Amino acid sequence: MSSGVSQIPPSSSIPAPAGNRRVITVAAVAALGGFLFGFDSSVINGAIPGIVAQYNTSPATTGFTVSIALIGCAIGAWFAGRIADRIGRIRVMTLAAGVFILSAIGSAFPGGVPGLMFWRLVGGLAIGTASVIAPAYIAEIAPAHLRGRLGSLQQLAIVTGIFIALLTGYVIAHAAGSASQDWLFGVEAWRWMFLAEVIPAVVYGLAARTIPESPRYLISKGDVTQAQLVLTSVGQDASDSSIAQIQASMDGEQAQNVGDLRGPRFGLLPVVWVGIILSILQQFVGINVIFYYSSVLWQAVGFDETDALQISVISGAINIITTLIAISLIDRVGRKPLLLIGSIGMTLALSTMAVIFSTAPLKEVAASSTCAAPCMQPVLTGGTAVTALIAANAFVFFFGFSWGPVVWVLLGEMFPNRIRAIALSVAAAAQWLANFVVSTTFPPLASEGLGIAYGLYAFFAAVSLWFVWRYVKETKGRTLEEMDSTYAAAT
Repeated sequence: MSSGVSQIPPSSSIPAPAGNRRVITVAAVAALGGFLFGFDSSVINGAIPGIVAQYNTSPATTGFTVSIALIGCAIGAWFAGRIADRIGRIRVMTLAAGVFILSAIGSAFPGGVPGLMFWRLVGGLAIGTASVIAPAYIAEIAPAHLRGRLGSLQQLAIVTGIFIALLTGYVIAHAAGSASQDWLFGVEAWRWMFLAEVIPAVVYGLAARTIPESPRYLISKGDVTQAQLVLTSVGQDASDSSIAQIQASMDGEQAQNVGDLRGPRFGLLPVVWVGIILSILQQFVGINVIFYYSSVLWQAVGFDETDALQISVISGAINIITTLIAISLIDRVGRKPLLLIGSIGMTLALSTMAVIFSTAPLKEVAASSTCAAPCMQPVLTGGTAVTALIAANAFVFFFGFSWGPVVWVLLGEMFPNRIRAIALSVAAAAQWLANFVVSTTFPPLASEGLGIAYGLYAFFAAVSLWFVWRYVKETKGRTLEEMDSTYAAAT
């Protein structure tokens, strides 16, 4: 397999800054999968009005069309690690790019609602694959002192993709007059929103062919010479002793199936359970409710529909800013302290929202995305409206510099070399299933009262604080092989 590094000179002739520049570039290319992850999962938000107008879908059908992509995400994440172990990380990136392109074109011209559901499911397969391959590859390519910052590029790419998708939908709908109106070449605006994804998908596929294969994967396949060239090019130790350490961490069977994850506690290795629970808690705090159903919240606060969309874009911008904060802190402060601070902040913010919504006066409103029949909705005015607005954005802020990027970094680096890809696949699949559970249960929870929904998310935020304090180990500044021995002791 070509890795694109056959011309690389010995490590002694490459100064450290050059290695740093090279690994930053390589990690940024890999993180483009995260951009498509964010773009594909959010682009449908702007297209929904056009889809509803085109196919006259019911609220239930519309909601399932949106959420079915999450099932595809779980399936894609489940199988991505095994495929990556067999054909390599770079080929999986290229494959994912091709699936993104097919999904974008198919979603733009689905031929009907069943076709749209199918192509959204296909898009989910690519998202799930990207959610596994990018953090695994970046962790394997990055030097220990840069791994946290480079791993955070995945989350930065995701939130940037979400922001650009929202902005693209807004710009196209504004240019056409609405999502259902014809735009360029007489094609409806909502179709162009999906087609816009083809451009970054093509860039991702081409760029992936310019970066080297993971050195850990190369060593697992016996290509030690090529692995040393790659390690040298990205500023890592390529000495014989380092190679021997990597080989020792990979001794035994190569992980090809879930059976390799078996352990003494409830059927799995303890480190795998830590990864799964981190993934579930990341979703159970309700972060995607803010992005999927933000218009309900902001309209309850008293903003009109246009203002609600603008506030959603602002929340997306906050997510980008806080991810940049995480990148600047994660290798200095560490993973565990950021998670603990984030959990405390999220618990306070969500508890504040739960109290406000539980005590606010109610009024009857017509059917909406959170209830199929007229239901009671809180009315927020004056100081309570401002407090709810601040609390919701504080929640996004605390999540954005902690649980958003740090969980992806940990999932990429915490698992032993011999099981990293498959263990990350299982954890990511659990994350997507948790996302699906939260997204589909929010409407019925909200119909019973937004205070109940946000109270539940506040509870899981508090649980996340205890879990991190009790079970998560610090990984800052440690090589992947050093962490192998750390978690082996726990196992």
